[in-house]
Amino acid sequence: MITLVLYKPQIPPNTGNIMRLCSNTGFKLHLIKPLGFNLDDKSLKRAKLDYFSNTDPLIFENLDLYIKNNSIKNLVIITKFGKKKYTDAKFTNNSIIIFGSETDGLPKYFIEKFKNKTFRIPMLNDSRSLNLSNAVAIIAYEAWKSLNFSGEGF
Repeated sequence: MITLVLYKPQIPPNTGNIMRLCSNTGFKLHLIKPLGFNLDDKSLKRAKLDYFSNTDPLIFENLDLYIKNNSIKNLVIITKFGKKKYTDAKFTNNSIIIFGSETDGLPKYFIEKFKNKTFRIPMLNDSRSLNLSNAVAIIAYEAWKSLNFSGEGF
């Protein structure tokens, strides 16, 4: 199934919402350190409600080791600096979709290294950014739609 990757997430409710999203879509969740909170943070628990038991995020030490140690066949990087719109991305069952930190985004060297795999969510020119959990939801459902909502319970 699709894997969502959060690089240096800082805001517990965002990660909690994304855990809940993963629980409802069947997607995997990977978190890359440093995290701006503990996984037992009270605000994280409030956002994810009782869904944590369905989502067991894997934690990784850093972005370079993550890329080096995982078999990545279809990498999709979501950044406001993306070269193409997210609707141009080709999602597969083994896609790994990476999102940057709420405060710092993704490292510039990483975006440059994989620039042909970068996609953006369109925004008005003067806009700074979307909330991370909203951006992840937009992309997650676009990816799941492209897989015909495989695993859906209806």
